[in-house]
Order: sequence, then structure tokens, then C-alpha cells
Amino acid sequence: MIVDCHSHIWPSPNQLGRSRDFSCLGTADAMPAKPEQHLESSGPAEAVLVLGFRSSLLETEIPNRFISEYVKAHPDRMIGFAGLDPTTDGNLDELRRLRQEDNFAGVVLSPACQGFHPCDTRAMRVYELADKLGMPVYFLYGEVLPVSAVMEFANPLSLDEVARSFPKLKLVISHLGFPWIEQSLALLSKHANIYADVAGLTDKPWQAYRTLTLAYEYGVIEKLLFASDFPSYTVKAAAEALYNLNKITLDSVLPAVPREQLRSIIERNSLELLGLSLSGAATPSAVTLSAASSSVAPSAAASSEAAPSAVVPRKPEAAGGKAESKNE
Repeated sequence: MIVDCHSHIWPSPNQLGRSRDFSCLGTADAMPAKPEQHLESSGPAEAVLVLGFRSSLLETEIPNRFISEYVKAHPDRMIGFAGLDPTTDGNLDELRRLRQEDNFAGVVLSPACQGFHPCDTRAMRVYELADKLGMPVYFLYGEVLPVSAVMEFANPLSLDEVARSFPKLKLVISHLGFPWIEQSLALLSKHANIYADVAGLTDKPWQAYRTLTLAYEYGVIEKLLFASDFPSYTVKAAAEALYNLNKITLDSVLPAVPREQLRSIIERNSLELLGLSLSGAATPSAVTLSAASSSVAPSAAASSEAAPSAVVPRKPEAAGGKAESKNE
């Protein structure tokens, strides 16, 4: 099955505020990302994660309700991850509501673009609740950050403390934590529940080759998640770029990444890895503060006719301690 783990939609580019220069969302041209365009571009994928984003620092607000309505209109393919800003008030109550009422399956944060240290006490409280609610946390990184972003908060190595504090919490590093790619690969190797997506590599053949070669040599390529990074690229373009990766090695002594490994990235059942399912990844009636991460049965075959897996709640283990605020 093909799961696109990184895509965005918004009603208008005007809602991006000063995030127009954040390459994770798009380009300085603030390209349109309407639901109908998203639906068409995601055609080859059987499941798609739709990521929200909010930042008071960058004056960005992609409405979570907008994403929720789109996902609810296509429950057989779309899964929503809500944008949350730990630096604003009322986050924990909002996260509960987003899970219980709006059917969101995960939460999206960006320390650099929201202006908080990844281990800030406010963020640790969000992780703790997300862990209890069974909501994976997606961290947005990018090749180009806005001028107002705080670069020292962008290094993914700080997620080591988060993973040690909440070892059962699923964490995803977008864009492989660029430019700290090797550090991200080290985190994937160390922590069972940290993953990374390959967003941003579609039009960068040398960077893609170097990154996937390192992941293969370090034995963590199975923890890479396929991602289109829509609206920057389509699912088809992102998949073709991976399949064509080894063209750069022709007529050279460079080693090729085994084609089966490239195919495994594209066809990986990322929903199972993240504890999600299309049939009930965030069923409101089943969500309580004591609910744990969901588990899903493996797909019988990688085809569009495979039936969605059912969510089986399990009781969470105690979360780790919280760190003191690094912003204080």
C-alpha cells in the first residue's frame, strides 16, 4: 500500500502569513493547495496524512476545522493531523477537543517556526497528553526557514530527551530534519518510535541519493516514510523520483541503493508503524485520557482493495518525567 505521510491544504495562501518562505509548506509563490487539487494529486496513494500548521510567531493559521471537514468527507483515504502551537494558552484543552470532537489522529509542531525549545515545559505537557491520547507527534522541518524562525530550536537532536521521556510516543521528523540529516538518522537508530519522512527530496537527486544511501548503510531505511510534500509535489512525482534515484550512479563507481529498498519506502504500511488506521484512527467515542496508542493488524496485501485495519486500544504505560523549560 502507498501511504503519503506528508501533505498540506489551506483555504487561501493568505493564511500562511510569514510561513510563505517555509519550504515545508510550499514556496515563496504561496502556491494554492485546495482540497480538490489535493485529492487529485494524491490519486496513487491509498492513505494520506493531511498536516495542519499554526504559528503565532509567523502569524500563520491553517484552520484545523478546514482540515477536519476535508478528512471527514474522505474517511476512506484521509487522516488529519492538527496544527497546535505550544506557546499559546489553552493547548491541552484544545488538544482534547481536537481528538474527541474533530477526529484528529495526530498533532503537528515546529519548534523553530513556533519559537520554542523542543523540551520546553509547555511542549512536554503537550507530548504527555498526546502520549495518553495515542496521537503521534509530527515535527515540521524544512530546507528553507523563514527569517523569524529560531534556528537553534531546529536541531532534531533535542528530540532525544523527548523520546527518552515518552518512549511509547510516536515521533516523526519531516524532511529528515534538514540540515541535520545524519543526526536524524542517529535518532532513528537509537529510538524505536522515531521515524522520518522523505519530503523535500523529490527535486534534489544528489541529496536524495546521499541521504538514502546513508540510511541504507546505517540500517534505518525501514524507518523512512514516503511523503509527497504536497502542494510542492504530487504522489506520482515523489514516487518516480525515488524509483529513478540510482540513475545518478550510472557510469560511476557509486553504489546503488537496492531497488527493493526504494520500493519498500514507497509501499510501506506507515499507518501500522504509527498506530493508525483509516477505519477508526481517531474515533471520538473511543477517545479518553486513559486511551493508549492504537495498534493495527498488518495489511494482507499492498493493494487498494485491502480492507482498513481496525483499531485495538491498549492501556498506556506511565509517561516519563517532564523537563524544565529551556525558554525560562
